[in-house]
Amino acid sequence: MIVIPVVYWSGTGSTKRMAEAVVEEINASGAFAKLLRVNETSAAEIASFQRIALGCPAMGAEELEKLEFEPFMSALEPFLDSKRLVLFGSYGWGGSYMEQWAARVENAGARLMAKPVLALNEPDEAALAACRELAKALLK
Repeated sequence: MIVIPVVYWSGTGSTKRMAEAVVEEINASGAFAKLLRVNETSAAEIASFQRIALGCPAMGAEELEKLEFEPFMSALEPFLDSKRLVLFGSYGWGGSYMEQWAARVENAGARLMAKPVLALNEPDEAALAACRELAKALLK
């Protein structure tokens, strides 16, 4: 059975809702998703998987959350070569952090399986549907 970690950080619950949509679709497809807040896992644990879903909202000046998610991402980066990834997150303004994050994981050797999903504030049904499509792309 394919097991896929869905690792996220969420301050308001918006990115968590997106993560849950990814998990629902993975599980509906017959694989198994492990929903993990970033503080419930480690880069070493996640590095053992070939397919990974990562979610983090924009924080501060258009960057990943600094206290938990950024340290996790920095530790995971050396292990991303040849991994299949999808990215998602919410934002309040801008959203340019996602392009930078996508470039960062691709430069580390990861293969983005679909265009990252961004939701302005609370994800609407279209954003949640796009998250479900991320899950399908990750399973290909």
